[in-house]
Amino acid sequence: MRFSPGRRRLGLAAVSALLLAACDKPSSTPPQPKAAFNGVDITGANYARTLKLKDFDGHPRSLDEFKGKVVFVFFGFTQCPDVCPTTMAELAEVRRRLGPDGNKVQGVFVTVDPDRDTPEVLKAYLGNLDKDFIGLRGTKEETDAASREFKVFYQKVPTQGDQYTIDHTAGGYLFDPAGRVRLFVRYGMGADKLTADVTQLLATS
Repeated sequence: MRFSPGRRRLGLAAVSALLLAACDKPSSTPPQPKAAFNGVDITGANYARTLKLKDFDGHPRSLDEFKGKVVFVFFGFTQCPDVCPTTMAELAEVRRRLGPDGNKVQGVFVTVDPDRDTPEVLKAYLGNLDKDFIGLRGTKEETDAASREFKVFYQKVPTQGDQYTIDHTAGGYLFDPAGRVRLFVRYGMGADKLTADVTQLLATS
């Protein structure tokens, strides 16, 4: 049987349509599940990108030097009665639980009370929690700039006499080994959940 040119053209068109339809079919490979974190996933945030202050030994420090590690950045003050010591103690516990991998986790404490948190006070405070924690401090202007970059609130609250306490954001930030901010960790999450999140971020290195 012979096909007319018109029928041949129709046949080619049908084959082409089938091929295009096959190309449009979704891939049979299932999408990779998104990591389930306990902290608030803020991957891609356009804040908490830079931090440059001096440590308690007077050396300029920045986030860039910690690439290759999971970094936890927390803004607080040494006379804080509960939130600050609890948070940093939980991070110290995470480092202990991770064994040798604990050396890949860096705690960075930024004081929002540079008037009272002298380099000596800051160093002693963090040394009692974990000898590898780093404390950063700056002038009032530098501290304000850093808190704005991290969207951290803090404010002096007068108490008896000439004393004061400080209200501040009760949470910290976790950075992955590539230096990208990934999670906001709410206060009270606990060492178990924090360890799980840090372990996931370490696996991305």
